[in-house]
Amino acid sequence: MTALVVALGVVVLILAVLVAGLLRSHADILRALHELGVTEADLGTDGSTTPAGAPEFKTQPGVPQPRSTEGEPTAHDIVGLTPTGGAARAAVTATRHTTLLAFLSSGCLTCRDFWDAFAGKLDLPGSDTRLVVITQGPEHESPAAVASLAPDDVTVLMSSEAWNDYGIPVSPYFLLVDGPSGSVIGEGAASTWDSVVGMLDRSMADTGRTRRGTSTARSRARGAVREVDTDDALAAAGIEPGDPRLYHDSDEAPPR
Repeated sequence: MTALVVALGVVVLILAVLVAGLLRSHADILRALHELGVTEADLGTDGSTTPAGAPEFKTQPGVPQPRSTEGEPTAHDIVGLTPTGGAARAAVTATRHTTLLAFLSSGCLTCRDFWDAFAGKLDLPGSDTRLVVITQGPEHESPAAVASLAPDDVTVLMSSEAWNDYGIPVSPYFLLVDGPSGSVIGEGAASTWDSVVGMLDRSMADTGRTRRGTSTARSRARGAVREVDTDDALAAAGIEPGDPRLYHDSDEAPPR
């Protein structure tokens, strides 16, 4: 019985030491935060810190927070290997054009749709946007598999370093880089090319850019579709071209 009481006392003593250590560690953390200018009011319910007045960003799980547009450029040139084994470099910053970086894999089914789309004529934002596809390096990807998917007229590089440097969370993942400033002006994960185009449109609009060369053709196509739909609706209602009811504000009858 005495041994049991002694053992219980030892356990209680050990727990007291652990609790005291945790309290001291917590106090040290709070002290360090105060030295950095962070108060208890800046601490979230999950223990995260948000500077006073800073906007709260909402992101999907696994997607990084929006990149800063202040200070140093948030993008950099891509250095890697071509699927055939040669060394290559893709200029991304200090250029006059924008660059769409597409981080793909040779194995995922969603990426396969993008590989196929890139083999055709793409509707890229602006008239000077270039596409660069980046897979992980040969230590993670099969060069032969990447070579079989790579379009002839698209720059494809294999670089695990680029994936790490840009903090790519998933594939497929896309970043739109403004060459002159070296800033990432749009990024995100997408499952279809239409979703990527929508994301790029919003990024271009938010930064005051326009999509040149494609909007007119799209407007004409949509206008033609609306015209056909209107004619069909009128015909279904028994109203044919030249019907007087279409010209009720006119003093003259429509030409036959």
